[in-house]
Amino acid sequence: MFPLRDNIPASSTPFVNYTIIGICSVLWLLQLSEKDQLIDQLAMIPARVLNSNAVVELPVKQEIIVDRNGRPVRAADGRVKVQIITRKADPPLVPGWATMLTCVFLHGSWLHIIGNMWFLWVFGDNVEDRLGHVGYVIFYLGCGVAASLSHYLTAMNSMIPTVGASGAIAGVMGAYLLFYPKARVLTLVPIFFIIQIIVIPAPIFLGIWFVLQLYSGTAAITAAETTGVAWWAHIGGFAVGAAYAWIMKQTHIARPAVERIRPGTDRTVYYQGAPFRVRDRRDVGRD
Repeated sequence: MFPLRDNIPASSTPFVNYTIIGICSVLWLLQLSEKDQLIDQLAMIPARVLNSNAVVELPVKQEIIVDRNGRPVRAADGRVKVQIITRKADPPLVPGWATMLTCVFLHGSWLHIIGNMWFLWVFGDNVEDRLGHVGYVIFYLGCGVAASLSHYLTAMNSMIPTVGASGAIAGVMGAYLLFYPKARVLTLVPIFFIIQIIVIPAPIFLGIWFVLQLYSGTAAITAAETTGVAWWAHIGGFAVGAAYAWIMKQTHIARPAVERIRPGTDRTVYYQGAPFRVRDRRDVGRD
């Protein structure tokens, strides 16, 4: 599932959300020019979080071990033996523990950054609406650190660099769920070779997303396998974001959703037979 947009217009310009997207985009362009240097210096490598001076050997590639005749060497169980080629990582620019924050602004591929920034674009403006600009900065950075910590606790000795804003954005999604339980999300859903665009209630969209993360994270731990996705960063970020939003609601610190109707913007659009009401009301999806 891929969200196209929600049905809640922002009541203010999400300057912080735009700034985060801008910073991540600029750093990604720098990553393209600097190759692996920024990853070495600013990514979170769990094995050096508590020891910035730790020597880290990063895996580069695998090579099949061959005998003198050029034939693959096999283990007792029949599997081909391989050796991992590594390189020494550059030292971090900041203390190891601080990379729990800096890694949130780096990404690993074009697909990685585009996907993350789009999710942030869809859900972030509304959360910034409720928390205010300063509150949203604190919230976003806090979710990012919480997500990094969640991943660290499940892979303390890993030497694989961890990058990406997805943990912090998961926190934004968790807060969105609590702030806007009646919202709806226009969603692109590929079903085999057919692409459907349907309207899904936000709790269902976010609930399915979270269950998938939880299943994948649990499976990774159970199988003791290393994957390319920090599932527990997503899980931890989402949980912290939802908990923070719950506290903000209970203490009435979060800004209330203000009802406001703009003339000529109340209309219903049909996508695949499902009505998607576009209304410029600030109480759309309010709790």
